[in-house]
Amino acid sequence: MYLKHKPSSDLVEILDIKELVDPCRENITGRFHVGEEMQEPASFQKANLIFPSGEALPQCWIDPDYKQKV
Repeated sequence: MYLKHKPSSDLVEILDIKELVDPCRENITGRFHVGEEMQEPASFQKANLIFPSGEALPQCWIDPDYKQKV
């Protein structure tokens, strides 16, 4: 799965989907998808990631208390 890194507008390949959907994790492991060579894995804050279409990540992926706020 790919998401967009808001500060750079580059695509980030998400290496572990379970990290992404875990609302208790603020950071996830991924790698930039730029250039011809595979980039090294890095840690990314979920707050800096959006879908390539520009949509925000679902609250249930980023807020552990999302059920109490509904």
